[in-house]
Amino acid sequence: MPEWLTPETLIENGGPILLFLIIFAESGLLVGFFLPGDSLLFTAGAVAAGPFASKIDAELNIWVIVIGCFIAAVAGDQVGYLIGNKAGPRLFNREDSRFFKQEFVHKGTEFFEKFGAKAIILARFVPVVRTFVPTIAGVSKMDYGHFIRLNVIGGLLWAVGVTLLGYVFGRQQFVKDNFEIAILAVVAISLVPIVLEVVKHQRQKSRSAA
Repeated sequence: MPEWLTPETLIENGGPILLFLIIFAESGLLVGFFLPGDSLLFTAGAVAAGPFASKIDAELNIWVIVIGCFIAAVAGDQVGYLIGNKAGPRLFNREDSRFFKQEFVHKGTEFFEKFGAKAIILARFVPVVRTFVPTIAGVSKMDYGHFIRLNVIGGLLWAVGVTLLGYVFGRQQFVKDNFEIAILAVVAISLVPIVLEVVKHQRQKSRSAA
């Protein structure tokens, strides 16, 4: 990751406003797939906890960050859904460019088809996929009321949950001294719901076959 795109640099230079804009863009705008959502939320929580004041020149209020990130995440998904709902399949009939890849569309589509409505929640914890799934839900004309409910749940678990993890563990000296490892651990933990769903899906498939 280039230096200007690291969570520490983004928070130090842009503060809460840039943080909210990035979470919004990564949640639903197709050009936001490359942004560091998980690590950014965790870092914001850690900075709000205080121990990183000497490393990052920024002061963040945990309640402002939690509420702002939650709103940004939910709003981003809403915009993504509306884009897909209005633009339809032609939105994805574009050639690859620097900010758009057909392979990401295929990944998001496969994820949505595999997990159905639950994909709206689960996709929150999968980089790249979380950017495209809301738009795919809109293209597929998923019931809007149902989408909103799942969107709120997913935004709460992801934006609030990961940020609070950073706030709680950011107080630990070990995390401060091994921050990169801590972020990797958070990303790994965030994939646990996906792993459980895959295992569950495989077991159901095996039972059906039997």
